[in-house]
Amino acid sequence: MKPFDIVTLTVNPALDKTAHFKGLVPEQKIRCEEPRYDAGGGGINVSKAIARLEGESFCVFTSGGAIGSMLEELIEKESITFKAVKTTNWTRESFVAVDDNTNSQYRFGFSGSPISEDEKKEIIQTIQKLKPKFLVLSGSLNEGLPTDYYKNIANLAKESGAKIIVDTSGEALQKVLDTGVYLIKPNVGELAKLIGVERLEMDEVVDAAQTLIAKGSAEIIVVSLGPQGAVLVTATQTEFVPAPNVAKKSTVGAGDSMVGAMTWALSQQNKSLKEVVQWGVACGSAATMNEGTQLFKLEDAKRLFGWLQKK
Repeated sequence: MKPFDIVTLTVNPALDKTAHFKGLVPEQKIRCEEPRYDAGGGGINVSKAIARLEGESFCVFTSGGAIGSMLEELIEKESITFKAVKTTNWTRESFVAVDDNTNSQYRFGFSGSPISEDEKKEIIQTIQKLKPKFLVLSGSLNEGLPTDYYKNIANLAKESGAKIIVDTSGEALQKVLDTGVYLIKPNVGELAKLIGVERLEMDEVVDAAQTLIAKGSAEIIVVSLGPQGAVLVTATQTEFVPAPNVAKKSTVGAGDSMVGAMTWALSQQNKSLKEVVQWGVACGSAATMNEGTQLFKLEDAKRLFGWLQKK
């Protein structure tokens, strides 16, 4: 197998199903249109975003049962190189329902089934063999996985020189920061929890991020500010990038698109950190222009990136 600079890991992927209906009425059968299926889960979406930018990554994910087989087929259609770690338990599904009468979006997620000790070991062994320059740990953990699972993988990957990019939440994020990673992308609420406060005002965000950087938790912190854009913070640099005004259809996958775009830009070596976050915001914003879990179109991302460069 040829070496890949970027490897993404999704331990808890999902088959995303999106459908439209008209009118939500309790206790009545709701007629839905033909659903759209997409391969989902943090790392899978990151690999899809990189592929849309005409980059390459190696996508590692778990796959179980008929749903897992369908997930693999969808990823193969994206022309993404992958390894599916087979699991006894079935891959989970998620469901997005859009009410055409109100344009309201309802998102239903399910927890992932437990994975066995042998399956956990195979994931770790796969990552150890690949030795990428960038390892993206993204998405939630399955039921029963210890909250330090990402931390343990990060420690092993760092031994071979990998730069660790993490996009998760809760205790899993808290624990992996103990080992020190290359980049994280929290929102303002998540950043507040990471430094142990209830909430942050906008003028406190940069100082909060630098507090974590000073502790050695991360080298780069990109704080998602929602409709206001994002701010990239390092020990010596701060770059604010506003979000372009676009017609939003769905926010599903916007965060993964942002992480994928930034990882791709970092791997290019000729991009400044300002360009890295500009690509992230451009692709994240472009993803909101599409329905369901389709991520972004390359032409939209390029146009928005061009607009941001002129700001």
